[in-house]
Amino acid sequence: MTTFKAPEVIALGEALAEFMRPVAGVPLEEAGPFEGPFASGAPANFAHGCARLGLSTGFIGTVGNDAFGRMFRARLGDEGVDLFHLAVDPTRTTGTSFVTYRLDGERDFLFHVADAAAGRVPSFDPAYFARARLVHITGSTLASGPAWHAACVRAATLGKKAGAWVSFDPNLRPELLGGASVAAVAEPILALADVVLPSGDELRRVTGIDHLDTAVQSLLDRDVGWVFLKRGMAGSTLFRRDCTVEMATEPRTERDPTGAGDAFAAGVAYGLLHGLPAGDILRLANTMGGFAVTTLGPMEATPTLAEALHASGLGDGA
Repeated sequence: MTTFKAPEVIALGEALAEFMRPVAGVPLEEAGPFEGPFASGAPANFAHGCARLGLSTGFIGTVGNDAFGRMFRARLGDEGVDLFHLAVDPTRTTGTSFVTYRLDGERDFLFHVADAAAGRVPSFDPAYFARARLVHITGSTLASGPAWHAACVRAATLGKKAGAWVSFDPNLRPELLGGASVAAVAEPILALADVVLPSGDELRRVTGIDHLDTAVQSLLDRDVGWVFLKRGMAGSTLFRRDCTVEMATEPRTERDPTGAGDAFAAGVAYGLLHGLPAGDILRLANTMGGFAVTTLGPMEATPTLAEALHASGLGDGA
């Protein structure tokens, strides 16, 4: 008998314990300090951000029966994320990721996903999607193996049947692709997506088009209704068939960009589900991403709704 309360926002995918170099310029292959564990994984970061904004949110994934799994469960559960479909695998350890920061500002990742608990797709009840208003898919999950790819397509399809938005963050990490084509991996979700949230490089890779305006138009031409182009510290731009809106962001001292795009996506989800004007959605999303970069750890600086509304200048009435 089903005992869950179907959430309005659903994310699914890799549940990870993340470890990060506290200083830049130390390669992963060299001895040196790490900080962590931090609860992580792009879909988990998104779910955490949505819960912080007061959205009814569920997460589907798998952890191990170990300390990292307990840490992950506590971090999301304490924020009110529904974990009915967060399975515990007694035979595999919780997935991990290790991150280091190069001196040029880029990052290197080392993932343990496919053979960890994070690589296992739990069964999920279609009725869980009955009240869904937004289903969020990340490229990192799509690239985590055939089983997760199929699960993402199934979840997006169930969301569409329930009348939900399907949002897609094409953060397809080369470390996870295993030589597969970005376009081929992303295509089934692009066919279902209402909202796409790429960076410039991600937009080029997912469309195969170098010119950004042409790449955006290619998404709009296939009935993606909202394209949110993330431009880092320069802010963001929303493209729709009938308008283009740019929004600068407040300058921040960047400590750790990991999870900033996921926090941005949570702000977009809140704005869409609350019917905010386009400019206000961008303000809120920029604020969410801006907070996220200020502290080491992908969930550590995610603001509450009150904090995000105040910092974005939207007050308490949004």
